[in-house]
Amino acid sequence: MRAFFRLPTSLIFAACISASASVASAQTSTETAFQMAVAEFASAGSGIADFYRTSGFSPIWVGNTAAHEARRARLIKELSSTHLHGLPDGPYDVQSLLTQMQEANSLRDLGAVEVALSKAFVNYAGDLYSGALRPSSIDDGLVRKVVRRSASEHLQELLDADGDAYFDQLAPQSTQYRALMKQKIALEALVSQGGWGVGVPEDKLEHGDTGPNVIKLRNRLIAMGYLRSTASPVFDDAMLAAVQEFQQTHGLAPDGVAGQGTITELNRSASERLKAVYVALERERWLPRERGERHILVNQADFSAKIVDDGLVTFETRAVIGKNVHDRRSPEFSDEMEHMVINPSWYVPRSIITKEYLPKLKSNPNAVGHIQITDRSGRVVNRGAVDFTKFNTRNFPFAMRQPPSKSNALGLVKFMFPNKYNIYLHDTPQKSLFAREVRAFSHGCIRLAQPFEFAYALLAKQEEDPKAFFHRVLATGKETTVQLEKHVPVHLIYRTAYIGPKGEVQYRRDVYDRDRKIWEALQKAGVALPDVQG
Repeated sequence: MRAFFRLPTSLIFAACISASASVASAQTSTETAFQMAVAEFASAGSGIADFYRTSGFSPIWVGNTAAHEARRARLIKELSSTHLHGLPDGPYDVQSLLTQMQEANSLRDLGAVEVALSKAFVNYAGDLYSGALRPSSIDDGLVRKVVRRSASEHLQELLDADGDAYFDQLAPQSTQYRALMKQKIALEALVSQGGWGVGVPEDKLEHGDTGPNVIKLRNRLIAMGYLRSTASPVFDDAMLAAVQEFQQTHGLAPDGVAGQGTITELNRSASERLKAVYVALERERWLPRERGERHILVNQADFSAKIVDDGLVTFETRAVIGKNVHDRRSPEFSDEMEHMVINPSWYVPRSIITKEYLPKLKSNPNAVGHIQITDRSGRVVNRGAVDFTKFNTRNFPFAMRQPPSKSNALGLVKFMFPNKYNIYLHDTPQKSLFAREVRAFSHGCIRLAQPFEFAYALLAKQEEDPKAFFHRVLATGKETTVQLEKHVPVHLIYRTAYIGPKGEVQYRRDVYDRDRKIWEALQKAGVALPDVQG
């Protein structure tokens, strides 16, 4: 029998099954043999096996039409360039596929090739469409539900697409993803050339300073693209502006002083920044493709909350996120905001009641006097009639509530997207925290620096005068729920590398240590940085 493939160096090969019938022809011995081979190599019960049974075992890859040839060529090209997306190379084993295609010389071999190509495609399509990692296996704060298409969906949509166009839409189509890809390429080239050179000694440097450390700072800023080439040995106005720009793009207070925090970030290597970009690409693959024409984006690593309309940020405010301890870190997930509560009560979570307040009540029944203790019917309990020493974390029978007020832990408004994690956005009386660079202080919910303005922006879609409406309700002092006529998607993300509104790359600190864990998982899966030249 003649060889089924001619593939010495090109990626195009022809299937020569029969002079008078194709693989798709019905009721021929050739067809039957091919079907049996495909059924044999497609594991029973798998999505791939189900797809072939449903499609009558028609070949996707090994036919002799131009469409088959285009798919084969495109698949091999894609599998050979997974590194462009920061995906691991190992799982796809392109060389083994090429060898298998070249050595195929029977119908059984042909069926094996067909299935091998489909398996490689499904694995690749899944990794590129939904991410190579499973978030929940990395960190318990990664509770995001990632949309994953089945093997049958990927294969059927490939067939339904115009030519090989399905490959073009597998990766996220967001501007963030495309810009991160460009930054990845630039950083890989930089890393291969040795990075940004010598770091800066950890010594405070400011305007007017001179000396060898200022020269090292100058050279570092030039290498990183924040300062034009200069021979000045003085921390002059140009260097001041460069330091401030660096601080702004790294989430630091732009005071122009190169203190310990600024120098620590300056000294992070190009390899470290490249790792953050790899992780950001993977995280972008986890997000829903449809974010919502209007949506809310909370970047925990940036301590910010934004309202995005048609791709443009129309409102932004500082945020406080969960404290960096195990049971307080803010989780990452997406949901829909349904309503806001003006003049909210704070219904104290059970964990706070038993871990923080009960020990205080045991020592002093009048402790935390600003909080009401209530029974199962919501009636206020007389503290003096209760012996709190009899209770523990398991049998404490009461609830606790803080009534609406300016000193309420939730402030004067909260924004609800009901979820099993009991996470929401809200006001806070602790306004001083928003002046901090690192704002991780809450029990997990997201506090907003400008909650009133956030409310106005949300209400603008349904109220003629949103500010007047909000303050009219606020003035009643009564707890009032205001429904959003159109629910707004909320995405709680964590991005230490992202592209800013002007196309500039922004980096943030890994406050929860999640990106380090993701990078280690990517490495374990086979992702590697380029070699650094000496």
